[in-house]
Amino acid sequence: MKDIHINQRPVGKNHPAYIIAEAGVNHNGSLALALDLVREAKKTGADCVKFQTFKAAQIVTPEAPKANYQLQVTDPGESQFEMLKKLELQTEDWQKIMAFCRELDIQFLSTPYNKEDADLLAELGVDAFKIASGQLVETPFLDYVARKGKPMIISSGMATLAEVYEGVQAIRDAGNHDIILLQCTTNYPSTLEDANVRTMVSMSESMNVLTGYSDHVPNNYACYAAVALGACLIEKHFTLDTAMEGPDHSSSLDPAAFTQLVKGIRNVEASLGSAVKSPTAAEIANTQGMRRSLIALKAISAGTVIEEKNLGYKRPATGIPPSMLRDVIGKTVRKDIPADVPIPFDAIDW
Repeated sequence: MKDIHINQRPVGKNHPAYIIAEAGVNHNGSLALALDLVREAKKTGADCVKFQTFKAAQIVTPEAPKANYQLQVTDPGESQFEMLKKLELQTEDWQKIMAFCRELDIQFLSTPYNKEDADLLAELGVDAFKIASGQLVETPFLDYVARKGKPMIISSGMATLAEVYEGVQAIRDAGNHDIILLQCTTNYPSTLEDANVRTMVSMSESMNVLTGYSDHVPNNYACYAAVALGACLIEKHFTLDTAMEGPDHSSSLDPAAFTQLVKGIRNVEASLGSAVKSPTAAEIANTQGMRRSLIALKAISAGTVIEEKNLGYKRPATGIPPSMLRDVIGKTVRKDIPADVPIPFDAIDW
């Protein structure tokens, strides 16, 4: 499976996980707040800050009801259209956000919801496209975005494996093979039991594609499990304050918590180490003191034939190793061997 490059950053099996701070709509429709999210995301150590580019009129009908989780954290008397309308940003806002990302050296991504959104992001020079779970099954839209020739990161919430396969095939049929699939559970917040991070492995093996994990669990355990299972990308919602008004703030991590997520991921990666089983330098230094040698349970005089009942194992490993027990039994002692000390090789008539 080949690496994918998002700008100059390689993403793949043999690279640190690409970490996305999903700012989404947590700017609440304010450019100033969006810029603050960029600034704070950079401080956490995230590789990327991601937003959502849309026009409410192109996503939902005027009377579309809110999702259950949205009803719990926003005004239930407000339609989904009214809520989303307040969360729109303008073209000039996106230009300023992208410029600020370049200034701070953090990568910018955004999720388009329609062709016009994808066109705008392509014109702005976005390095990749992130497709939301809801659009995975919209194969004409996937085809359209795929033909932009940019890497595509696809969330797979609500989907069956067959639906994921159809989405991936639509992208490949459009000539785009730079795909990262994300396991995702579309619920805010979702439970740890619904994370199903092993799905990443199934998708990777069945479709020969890079995989990662988009998380909505309140804690970070699923993210760490995903990294341990080979996730090349981790995405999680990011806010300045989880108590702010808006649909996603309460399901997001604030800057302090996101910093801990990034540190945790890097520590998990460090712990994975090499697949080659061999002792570390520290272990080699400890080997002599931790392994054992053959010792005489009581003093053995020169000329004595060694019997197993006279031998034991004790630290340190400075004498004949226990693995040579059968080689030693029946041999003659060349010089006196005191009790309770490692038996040296030159004490045996080999």
